[in-house]
Amino acid sequence: MSSLLRLFRIAFETLRFASSFALARLHLTRGPFSPPEQLWLSFARLGTTFIKFGQALSMRRDILPDEYVTALQSLQDHISPFPTKTAIVEIERGLGRPIKELFSSFDEKPLAAASVAQVHGASLHDGRQVIVKVRRPGIKTQIDRDMHALGAVARLAIALIPRLRHYQPLRIIDEIWSNLRKEIDFRQEARNIKRFVVAFADWPTIHIPRAIDGLVSETVIVQERSSGCRIDDPAIRTEGAQLAQNFVDAYLYQVFVLGVFHGDPHPGNIFITAEKKICLHDFGLVGILDGAARRELAAFASAFIHQDADWLLDAAIDLGVLGGEMNRAEFRHGLAEIIADYAARPVKDWSMAEAFLRISRLGQAQNVFVPYELIVLMRAMFNAEHAVRTLDPEFELLESLQTKGPEVLKAAMEQADWDTMIDRLKHGTLAAVQELPVLLSSWTRRLNREGEGLGLSLRLHGLEDLETHLDRSSNRIALAVVTLGLYIAGSLLMLHSVGPRLYDDIPALATVAYALALWFTLRLARGISRSGRL
Repeated sequence: MSSLLRLFRIAFETLRFASSFALARLHLTRGPFSPPEQLWLSFARLGTTFIKFGQALSMRRDILPDEYVTALQSLQDHISPFPTKTAIVEIERGLGRPIKELFSSFDEKPLAAASVAQVHGASLHDGRQVIVKVRRPGIKTQIDRDMHALGAVARLAIALIPRLRHYQPLRIIDEIWSNLRKEIDFRQEARNIKRFVVAFADWPTIHIPRAIDGLVSETVIVQERSSGCRIDDPAIRTEGAQLAQNFVDAYLYQVFVLGVFHGDPHPGNIFITAEKKICLHDFGLVGILDGAARRELAAFASAFIHQDADWLLDAAIDLGVLGGEMNRAEFRHGLAEIIADYAARPVKDWSMAEAFLRISRLGQAQNVFVPYELIVLMRAMFNAEHAVRTLDPEFELLESLQTKGPEVLKAAMEQADWDTMIDRLKHGTLAAVQELPVLLSSWTRRLNREGEGLGLSLRLHGLEDLETHLDRSSNRIALAVVTLGLYIAGSLLMLHSVGPRLYDDIPALATVAYALALWFTLRLARGISRSGRL
């Protein structure tokens, strides 16, 4: 019964927002709240799950108008703490020991309370000061129940308004649901923390409070306690420029070298220690970029810096920000307009995050679904740029990217495992050579059986020239495949020094393979030159 009532409550709030939105679009009436404010109120009234859902949805700048993003970003976890006795029960259940065995002291008054968890101060028996983050009881069940209900409402909405399919609401709901599950599993957060602790262990400018080994479970995480001032504190204003540069250096390293970055660097998750180190905490949301994505992102940044519309278009396609059946001239024109807009601004006002957003919105007409990791990156870029400009309003981000970018990319290349890549190339080449005889044998049998080139016989009146052309092309393809095989075989024979040698140094079999390959290459080149086309 409670699940059914919850479904009706969600449906009612959905209907209330839809009514507000429809009336506003038709200009029939104006209520006390605008549609973005009404959406904010609906999520706030629906409680914990929808507050987190709204915060996650605010990341989707690629599909939501700015006024909705702003409204949803203001959703705060202003929720009353749950009883300390309940928290202690959850801690003891999660860590498997009585509270007195775990801590020498435990602060019953929470330091903070949010929709997912609340935080208490404590001391370990060895004297270390820590914070204890404990998950709200039943939050996992509540999220699953509410997201099931939201999915049902979304399916009904799609049935009534088919146009909503364009925004792929069910995919967005599944994506947010999956990441909410990760966010409330503190074991994942502890793994994230450990990775950043190791990565920044030798950095004198960055501090990452450690998770305490043995005091982590799905519902509880114990972490070193750190203190400091906010990034907007006047006390650090004199060091603002250097702190801003240190922050940019750390993020460039995370994105382009480490491949893992803090996904939510808003002012509440950053503070400056007494030693003037930048302290990052709350690693529930991190982004991950593989090597290919990092290279494509580097190309995107370089194209933006050099104001090259064609390069920027290619980089955006490679990243997955743009795609589909596109008119390149139209997109190139849109990118040129964005570049021209930035060229007219002071350099200190250039924003990579804003440019990334504007380019992603060009793809809305093609129904391009920006990958989740790029959505997290976009959120991180907006928050990081805000943090940098809070530390130093005059900081020139573009100049820093031009100066530091090559150093960072060089460091990324130096970290590449070249031995592994070479071994992989060797194995791949050997596998290709082993498969080549089977492929050629199969191809030869098919040629003999079908008797007409590659089986592309066309017996249409008046198309004799086309048939001849196809026959010649198929022969060239077959010869090119054999030539490639000979080059690969020759390279392997040369690499492993197989067979007899010429002049006591050069493998004879490799020489024969290269000679045949070169002869076939010359024949192909001559045939193509005679035809006047490739």
